[in-house]
Amino acid sequence: SGGSSVVPPPPPPLLRTGIAPPSPSLPLAGGGRGTPLPPPPEGCAVSCPPLPPGGCGEILPPPGGRGPPSLPPPGGRGRGLPPPPPVGGRGRGSAVSSQQSMLGPTVTTATKRMSLKQLYWVKVTRAVQGSLWDEAQKQGEQSREPEFDMSELEYFFPSTVPSKNEGDSEKSGGRRTSLGPKQDIVHLVDMRRANNCEIMLRKVKMPLSKMMNAVLALDSLALDSDQVENLIKFCPTKEEMDTLRNYNGDKETLGKCEQFFLELMRVPRVESKLRVFSFKIQFSTQAQELHASLEIINIASREVKESGKLRRVMQTILSLGNALNQGTARGSAIGFRLDSLLKLTDTRARNNKMTLMHYLCKTVSEKLPELLDFDKDLMHLEAASKIQLKSLAEEMQAVSKGLEKVEQELTTSENDGPVSEGFRKVLKSFLHMAEADVKSLASLYAETGRNADSLAQYFSEDPSRCPFEQVISILLNFVNMFKKSQEENIKQAELEKKKAEKERIKNSALHMEHDKRSSSPMREHIFSPRKSKAS
Repeated sequence: SGGSSVVPPPPPPLLRTGIAPPSPSLPLAGGGRGTPLPPPPEGCAVSCPPLPPGGCGEILPPPGGRGPPSLPPPGGRGRGLPPPPPVGGRGRGSAVSSQQSMLGPTVTTATKRMSLKQLYWVKVTRAVQGSLWDEAQKQGEQSREPEFDMSELEYFFPSTVPSKNEGDSEKSGGRRTSLGPKQDIVHLVDMRRANNCEIMLRKVKMPLSKMMNAVLALDSLALDSDQVENLIKFCPTKEEMDTLRNYNGDKETLGKCEQFFLELMRVPRVESKLRVFSFKIQFSTQAQELHASLEIINIASREVKESGKLRRVMQTILSLGNALNQGTARGSAIGFRLDSLLKLTDTRARNNKMTLMHYLCKTVSEKLPELLDFDKDLMHLEAASKIQLKSLAEEMQAVSKGLEKVEQELTTSENDGPVSEGFRKVLKSFLHMAEADVKSLASLYAETGRNADSLAQYFSEDPSRCPFEQVISILLNFVNMFKKSQEENIKQAELEKKKAEKERIKNSALHMEHDKRSSSPMREHIFSPRKSKAS
């Protein structure tokens, strides 16, 4: 009937985040359970849909949650959520006086208005202290956002589409003795392994004695990382060393691989020393890359939280969503979950060509043009999207364990005698420098973990359910969709301008032709000879 309320369509499925759904009540810091979610307001004409499981759409526990499991615990615990503001009214579309300052620009509408398509976001009901929405309320930024023309929204986004448009859609070996000419050479190692070892030695192009001197001197100019890794690969096994020790023949008749093994066996724990050598060669590059990745995360987090333009764009989206959702359970929101940004392209206009993202770009372009380049505030967003905190945690762990191996080998080599004197001297100097670098990296790593968690909390998200990688991915996708929609708006405006110009030229030609035809009889009348009167 005409007086009944329109039931909104069910929300589209949320994005899959790959995160397990939470328990009915969220765990708190002390091991207890969180407070269950509040029931929907009384008198709400439209029943509130259940919250979607998992993802960024969950109502987060008090800030201070932990980040990804691979990171050390970031920072201290935050304070609990503030109590919800008192509800001041009942019924569909009634104003909530205590929250009026948090709802963005006031939208004036007639008593009876057309039902609009809804933006299926998950609204934030409480502004977490220190979040974007809390800061916006304190600074009164809502009052600076544009007021939306409801008649324009009703034209572009009606809940029901005329029947003529209903059909429109968008198309979407074992040991052996060599035979023949090389019968004098004795092979004790598996022939395939021996051949591969000889190929490796030919690439090194260095006498065995000189090569071992370079290893003991930890000389990275004589041997590079790949060559040292190959030496590690061809270190003799326990069985191969026993075979060579038990050989009583002339060792000069052994093959090149066997000679290489004998050279390695003269150095105590040669494989351990080679691994320390490899770590020393790679440490500088590894530490620099790890430091750079950590800095990118810190800078990207700071850029997002300090961008005033991004904050105003988010406030504009909040105002637009509240205008569309006015009078429904999703209306009167003081914020929205971060993944709601990706749903702006799901709501389409009546012509099925424009989306809510296009309309947002149109509004910003016409009323807030200074915000169009908000992406320039987020220069490190794309670089941060290529970094995984789990990988950084693994790299940090590898550096720490590598340093432990260096310390162990330095201690153990004190009993090696003169053969390891130069090795210990170089290694001790390297260890002193590496320890300082690793200590600095560990401090920076802990700071990065705290910044990554605080970025999720800035958008009222739980870092354990919406980690840093997901926050950055959503923001980057939103920026790219915004730029693409703005470009499409510009192209559409150019097409319409060209079309209008063609129409103008066509109409001008028609008018000229009409004027020409209108003036022809008069010319004939003026220039035609007059007939003489009959006498």
